[in-house]
Order: sequence, then C-alpha cells, then structure tokens
Amino acid sequence: MKLVSLFILILSLFQGVSQEPKRVTVCETCELKSISEAIEIAADHDTIVVKKGTYKEFNILVDKPLTIIGENYPVIDGEDKGEIIRIVSDNVTIDGLFIINVGTSYTSDYAAIRVVKSEHFVIQNVVLEKLFFGIYLEKSNYGKVYHNKIIGDAVDEYNSGNGIQLWYSKHVEVEKNIVQHVRDGIYLEFSDDITIKENTSTDNLRYGLHFMFSNNDVYLNNVFENNGAGVAVMFSKRIKMIGNTFRKNWGTAAFGMLLKEINDAEISGNTFEENTIGINIEGSNRIAYKNNNFIKNGWAIKVLGACYTNTFSQNNFLYNSFDISYNSKLNDNVFDQNYWSDYTGYDLDKNGIGDVPYRPVKLFSYIVNKTPETIVLLRSLFMDIIDFSEKVSPVFTPDDLLDANPLMKKVL
Repeated sequence: MKLVSLFILILSLFQGVSQEPKRVTVCETCELKSISEAIEIAADHDTIVVKKGTYKEFNILVDKPLTIIGENYPVIDGEDKGEIIRIVSDNVTIDGLFIINVGTSYTSDYAAIRVVKSEHFVIQNVVLEKLFFGIYLEKSNYGKVYHNKIIGDAVDEYNSGNGIQLWYSKHVEVEKNIVQHVRDGIYLEFSDDITIKENTSTDNLRYGLHFMFSNNDVYLNNVFENNGAGVAVMFSKRIKMIGNTFRKNWGTAAFGMLLKEINDAEISGNTFEENTIGINIEGSNRIAYKNNNFIKNGWAIKVLGACYTNTFSQNNFLYNSFDISYNSKLNDNVFDQNYWSDYTGYDLDKNGIGDVPYRPVKLFSYIVNKTPETIVLLRSLFMDIIDFSEKVSPVFTPDDLLDANPLMKKVL
C-alpha cells in the first residue's frame, strides 16, 4: 500500500513538472515556421515567441490559453485573404506583432484580431495596417487593449471597418491606442463598464468614438481631432466623459460631440475647440456639464429639444460664433456661474460675478436654425441690432434661459 502511494506521489510530481509553461519559438529558419503550427503543438499557458521576419498567414486560431509575443515586430501578412487572428480561449495575450493586409468582405467583418467569447485577454503593442476591421471584441469580458497603433486606409464608409470595436462586451480597458484613417476610430455597442483612456483617434471617416446602448462607461483624457465628427453618444446611461479634447471636427454636419437619448451623465473638464458644433444635444436629461472649455466653435452648444434638468456651470465660452442655440421657448435647464467672452456687464461689488444676467441665446442663432442661408449675414451690423433688441425684450428666445451669475474671469 505504501509503494502504491509513493508511486502516485512521484507520478503527480512528474506531471506537475511536465506541465510547466515553456517557450516555443517560431522563425524562418526554425523547425516551426508558422504561428499556426506553434499553436497546434503548444500546451496551455505556453509562450510562443515569433522572431523577426514575414509570416504569410491568415485564419490563425488561438484556442488555448497562450502568450504570443513578437520580437522586433515580426510581420503577419494576411495577403487580403480574410481574418488573421481569432481568439476563442480565455487567458490569451498578443504582444508586439505587426499585422497587415486583412481581407475585405461585404458579408463578414474580417478583423486583424478578433476575440470571441473570451475573458482575461490582453492585446498590446500591436501595429495594424491595411486593415478592414482592426481589433474586434465579441462577447468578451475582462480584457485590455493597450498601446496599439491602428492605421487604416479608408476612403468610403461602405467598404471600411472600425479601428477598435466592442460588441456585447464588459469590463474592458481601451488605453493609449492610436487610431487613424478608419470608419469609426472606436465603436461600442451593448458594452457596459468600459474604460476608454488616453487614446488618440484622428482623421477617421465618420466618428472618432461612436457608442450605442452602452452604460456605465468612462472616457478619460482622449483626443478626437479632425474626424468626420468627433464623438457620437447614443441611447446610453450613466456615462462619464472627463478631460477629453474635441478639436477641428469641421463639416456641414460635424460636431465635437453628439448626445442623443443620454441620461444621468457627467461631462467635465473637456475642451471643445474649432468644431462646427461643440456639443449637439437631443433628448438628453440630467447631465452635469462642468469645467468645460468651448473655444472658437461655430456653435458651442446646440440644443435640439427634449432636454430637461441639465446643469451648465463653471464652463468657459470663448469666442464662439454662437454660445447657445435653442429651438424651443421652454427651458428647464440651469446655466449658472459660467464665463462668457461676449458678456459686457459690470461687477460693482467686485465679487467676481456680473451684476447683470447674461442671455446666451442670440436671435440670429434662432434665425439661422430656421433659415440656414442667413449665416452669410453673421458679421453684419443688422444682426447686431436685432440681437440687441431681442436681448432687451425676448420674444423668440426663451426668456428664462439666462446665466444669473456670469463670471467676470475665466475658470482656470
């Protein structure tokens, strides 16, 4: 009996040693010359090291927990044949690869890297070029997409994909990525508890960031510049958008940020600079706008209707053509203690707050909403006269839409 127990103990120790993770090397002169071959022979939790070189592969299936790491950015060339890497296992890390030539399809969303129904994944330090979709997360949770560079060559929306896409995914960090020249830089749908942090999304066809039906997400310190439009936030709840920069999103229908059916959100510490519209708001309620900078936009804020119990406080409105555009006579929103560069009031008691309330909605903005062609009269003396008359005796603009405590100095 003692001999049997000793044999079992020795066998278990041997098995434990044999299951230690090992390194599997892939190179052009090695026994293993492809990543797919290395995955096939690797055991769970092994590390596959891909040496510098060019590997013409696609439909690489990662179906076990592995770390795949490139040395000196080996090139994985899909030769436009289809998807390149598909992950269907938990605990997978992809690190340091250069992936090019993803196939284009009008029936399948081919991606450079797709993660399907997996958890605890990491995709980092990857460069993607000549792609359809870049990194696509599908029903995958508790992962990190970190420090990747995604450069597309999109020309038309109908035959291009998104840089980073999350669909039905939760608890994912998307951080320090650069995304350019794709359809939407970052796209989320039905994805909750996502953190989008310190990304740069520029020169994309449609949106720098686009998300729908996604709740409890946080967007921190990102840059969205020179996109078809900056960010579209739709049909979502409890969103925090803090410290982001929305710049140079110009066009006939462009904006820094579009809010549609958004409730219980926080928008603070952001900069909206040189956009056609800083924030375009429709059907969005109970949002706190605080400590934002609106600089040299066409419209700083354009309210289209059905927006209630929002608060605008401690914001800087600097040299915008129009600070606020409103299409209703009713107002249920609060503007308090903002700085307005167009304010010409006085402060006799020197408490830093203007003694005369400021009315940010100009009659001319109302006229332009009704008849866009009148924008050519923007700098005319006639428009200054009618704006002054409306300010004295409001008829067309909401008479209760005013900042009763306008600040005399910018908020720092």
